[in-house]
Amino acid sequence: MEMMRSLRHVNIDHLHVGWYQSTYYGSFVSRALLDSQFSYQHAIEESVVLIYDPIKTAQGSLSLKAYRLTPKLMEICKEKDFTPEGLKKANIGFEHMFEEVPIIIKNSHLINVLLWELEDKSTVADKHELLNLSSSNHLEKSLQLLMDRVDDMSQDIVKYNTYSRNLSKQQQQKHQYLQRRQQENAQRQSRGEPPLPEEDISKMFKPPPASTTHGHTAYCRAN
Repeated sequence: MEMMRSLRHVNIDHLHVGWYQSTYYGSFVSRALLDSQFSYQHAIEESVVLIYDPIKTAQGSLSLKAYRLTPKLMEICKEKDFTPEGLKKANIGFEHMFEEVPIIIKNSHLINVLLWELEDKSTVADKHELLNLSSSNHLEKSLQLLMDRVDDMSQDIVKYNTYSRNLSKQQQQKHQYLQRRQQENAQRQSRGEPPLPEEDISKMFKPPPASTTHGHTAYCRAN
């Protein structure tokens, strides 16, 4: 708030339309970011999150991007249903999570004049080191982060497969129980006996805990 008041004091646009986050090597997608952006976007529909990468910027390319949650993901966040069934029902994949908002940077005339003056005063030394892109460290770190994301995805796949097996096994047990009960009621009816009392099947066969993995976010980070 202090920063917003300072911007207002110097007559700079201070309207709150989002937030920003600094990240390294593009690794910014997380559940915390989803929750924060959902809160902003739920309160202010036009809210965006600015992602700034100082490492890429230091390499000579300004890395500044703006994102919003897609309407599909907003519905998922409202329902707080990140289970495999919920994601499948909403027909949402990693490509439906974020939408990028184009960024246009405009400087005032005074800033442009200052940049021109600084450009005239700056002298570039005749050194071949300036042509070195220093990509080795950047590439090594990017590969390390990619390996971490692949490991996260592998763990999510194992959890999802375990959940699917448990769910399939329970559904099979439920089907067998209903068949036995139906046969027993048919036998009781043939003997002139009343059928067995109704039971709450949902309480007897509670579904296994849903695998609330975040494979989509891991894929976004890897992608």
